[in-house]
Amino acid sequence: MYSYSLVQWLFFFYLYCFMGWCVESVWVSVRKRHLTNRGFLRGPFLPIYGSGAMMMLVASMPFRDSIVLTYLSGCVGATLLEYVTGVVMEKLFKVRYWDYSRKKFNFQGHICLTTTISWGFLTILMTEILHVPVEKFVFSIPGTALNILTFILTVGIVVDFTLSFKAAVDLRELLIKMEQAKEELLHIQKRLEAIIAAANHGMENYKEAFVESVNNIRAVRMEDVVTGIESRLDSLKQAAQSKSSAYLESVKEEIFELKTKYVINLEVRRYLGGLKDIIQRNLIRDNPNMTSERFQEDLDELKQKASEKKPK
Repeated sequence: MYSYSLVQWLFFFYLYCFMGWCVESVWVSVRKRHLTNRGFLRGPFLPIYGSGAMMMLVASMPFRDSIVLTYLSGCVGATLLEYVTGVVMEKLFKVRYWDYSRKKFNFQGHICLTTTISWGFLTILMTEILHVPVEKFVFSIPGTALNILTFILTVGIVVDFTLSFKAAVDLRELLIKMEQAKEELLHIQKRLEAIIAAANHGMENYKEAFVESVNNIRAVRMEDVVTGIESRLDSLKQAAQSKSSAYLESVKEEIFELKTKYVINLEVRRYLGGLKDIIQRNLIRDNPNMTSERFQEDLDELKQKASEKKPK
């Protein structure tokens, strides 16, 4: 059984957060061929690894004499932690920082069988090999020095987490606003379709086209929405120039209003997609596997912007 003080447990947590960051950052940097700071925080810490290490140690405590039960406890404990963390983060931020959807035997994309199997072996590695020298190292640090160091780390990580949490919440709001602007643009497109239909075939077609605009808000890509609005504005302009239409004259102000809304919403969305916040830019760039079920198109646009070397 492990018998540690609260300060020692905290220091173990921070140490494994740092070790996890080193391993993953080196691995991703080699794969991407450029230096990458992995993780949710700005500093060299990955809380998911620290939490996983703590879970492995705690879950395996009652089974130290059985390597099989140690393996199974690691599989169950770490998988539960990964699942709960993934679900909570997606609910809070509307994005996934990891996604196993493309792997076989996954559950909701948050966990998968291969990772669960790996957690078990990592638990054995942790409890039987890695934690032994780490424990000796922590025990060798004088109590006062350990208290001071742990306090400094706690303050730094709390500040880092607060800033990173705010950036993730702001990113969520950014994605929501981008989607709202897109929805408004699609609504404008459908309104223009309705006006064209009413001008050519009567008001009944106007009503049918307007109903369709409510049912298909997320069915079109952003670039198709912009192209659609431009083409419909051109069609209305040509129709107004080619023939005299009492109906088109009666909705002239509405068309002008829709065109103004189009310009404003398009500019708003382009501004939002400019990703001016450097912390948000780093958050997206350092998590290239980030996905979002609802905002994937918007997130892809931000990923492309984040990959640019300098903000425009």
